Amino acid sequence: MSPRADLRSALAERDVPRIWLFRAAVVVLVLALCTPAAASYVTYEETSHQRGTLESVAENETVISIQGFHFEGEGSSKKPSGLVGVDGRAQTEWTLNGSEADWPVDTVDQSWWFYDVDPLPNGNFLVVNTFPGETFVHEYDPETGERIWGERFPEMVDTHDVAYLNDEEIAIANMRNYDEEAGVSDDRVVIYNRTQGEITWEWYFREHYPADMDGGMNEDWSHVNDVDPVGEDRLLLSPRNFDQAIVVNRTTGDIVMQLGEDGNHSVLNEQHNPDYFESEDGTPTMLVADSENDRIVEYALTDECERPEGVEKAGNRLDCEWELVWELGGPEQFNWPRDADRLPNGNTLVTDSLNHRVIEVTPTGEIVWEYYVGWGPYDAERGETESSGPTMQDMNVSGSYDVNGSAGLEPGTGNSTTLAGWMSAMAAGTPAEASVDEAAQRWSHVAPWIYPVWMSDWDFAYVILAVVLSLVWAVYEGYRKRGVVVDAVAG
Repeated sequence: MSPRADLRSALAERDVPRIWLFRAAVVVLVLALCTPAAASYVTYEETSHQRGTLESVAENETVISIQGFHFEGEGSSKKPSGLVGVDGRAQTEWTLNGSEADWPVDTVDQSWWFYDVDPLPNGNFLVVNTFPGETFVHEYDPETGERIWGERFPEMVDTHDVAYLNDEEIAIANMRNYDEEAGVSDDRVVIYNRTQGEITWEWYFREHYPADMDGGMNEDWSHVNDVDPVGEDRLLLSPRNFDQAIVVNRTTGDIVMQLGEDGNHSVLNEQHNPDYFESEDGTPTMLVADSENDRIVEYALTDECERPEGVEKAGNRLDCEWELVWELGGPEQFNWPRDADRLPNGNTLVTDSLNHRVIEVTPTGEIVWEYYVGWGPYDAERGETESSGPTMQDMNVSGSYDVNGSAGLEPGTGNSTTLAGWMSAMAAGTPAEASVDEAAQRWSHVAPWIYPVWMSDWDFAYVILAVVLSLVWAVYEGYRKRGVVVDAVAG
């Protein structure tokens, strides 16, 4: 053995007690970080739908669509999709499990996603589902548990909303419709006549928006996630990635009303399911689940919309003056809300997706009805129609309100402090506040889709820290023994 190797060996022997002490400390720390996740796994009981706060009995049944979870067609048995009917006292009346439904094509379990659900005049529900590569629309009868009719749209890659127009026609919001060879987005809204079995009207976003919207056309350009009729001749659309809710005239094809603009996240930030209704004096009003801002907002139009002169495609340039009348919640109270409906009593029904609950909340923020589901509700409807007022202006309510009164049950975060909330609170008032808030929001909207259903966000963060610590220590051990490895290779 060379003198240099002898010296290394002597030094290594001298450091043995210290190194083993450090190794033991690392092992203890890694185990401590993993212990909360292990405890959650051992004590986890599969979540059943359950009632939270109940201060007021609802007059009608609430129907909730549960998106569920799958990746590339592989579903999760602990995050199933489906529908659930809930009575006035927030007790489960019936369920439709997406893995047990009679689908028109052979698929793996839990691989159909559930999105929008709308009440039909006959008491049944219009439901939209997607399987990777196609859209399926059907009418579901909760009394018999049977599908009355169903239509497959294999050419429609992804659809989050379908609207009933009349007994023959439905409107379909078709997203992720991209021609890779041409580099052109064919995202569109269509009207399909079920009697004729064909599309009778089409509206393409690329014909009305400049190609550089949201950074340019791509596989998910507009992400149009909602379509609703407004009167007889207009449609309300929600191009989520454009941060806008728009009203389109079906006859002319023109955008005649626009709330928000691309990149202006102070107004809307990748919203879902806007509702249009008018106040008693005829003021156009929009109620929107402002998803990435974790809030619900209501805007009133204060002046007529105008198209700037010389602008061929309105897109981000239609000038409309809106007033923010009412704001509810925030990042510490909602987690990615994706639906808000105004109830006849003036309360608002909110689908708080990644808190896995649906709540009815008063204009001043008090929860009076709360229901938890197993995973990721997308839409909730109560009664025979969607939002129709009253507006907040009709009720003489304005301002910003916090949500209060949650039961705080799992799997919702309720009144507990989330990791994202803790991060934001720690950075408040510092130069890093804006960056930390953005990172915290991204964490709260992405992490729940990654970690197992039995984990909390804190558990997941601890496990990530344990993995990072283990990798750092492994690199250090490799670096420390590099000389031994070199000598062994050198012979």
